[in-house]
This record gives sequence, structure tokens and C-alpha cells, in this order.
Amino acid sequence: MLIIRLFRIGKKNKPMYRLIISEKSRDTRAPALETLGSYNPHNKELQAKGDRIKYWISKGAQMSSTVNNLLLDKAIIEGKKVVASKPGTKKKAAPETK
Repeated sequence: MLIIRLFRIGKKNKPMYRLIISEKSRDTRAPALETLGSYNPHNKELQAKGDRIKYWISKGAQMSSTVNNLLLDKAIIEGKKVVASKPGTKKKAAPETK
């Protein structure tokens, strides 16, 4: 399955990200099929190739929740925001009542 996700680049403590499309099971450091844009989290600047993103989505590619929310904010795609889970947090099961 293909997925659109972020690929970290940049210096230590100064990250920048590329939007890439690759196989979900592959490492993000592996060669990507295509670079679809870039994201600077310091000034919240997103540069994306909207037509190419829509093309890959039409071919069945999925998006990570972070990429989905970024593209919704910039009105490149339509839909609802997805809750992105934070690393290290687990959802606690509701206590059972008898």
C-alpha cells in the first residue's frame, strides 16, 4: 500500500520535512517514489504539489494523519481532521462494570 508521509531532513534541532510517497512497509530513509512537497514547522510553511497529491490519492494512496491535517489546513484536500496520536501515549480501556 502506498502512503504519503513526512520525511525528516535538516539540521539537529532545526527539522524540515519533505512530503513523499512510498510503500508503507518501507523505511522512510529508503528511496521514495516521488517528492510531493516540503513543510517547515518553524514558520508553518507548506509547499505542496496539489495536482500530484490528488493524483496519488485517486490511485489509492493513503495519508498519515499529520499529512492529512496539514493538507486540510491549506485547503488542498477536503474532508475531516484525523486525531494524530502522540508517541508514548496509550489509550486506556474503559473500566468494566458488572
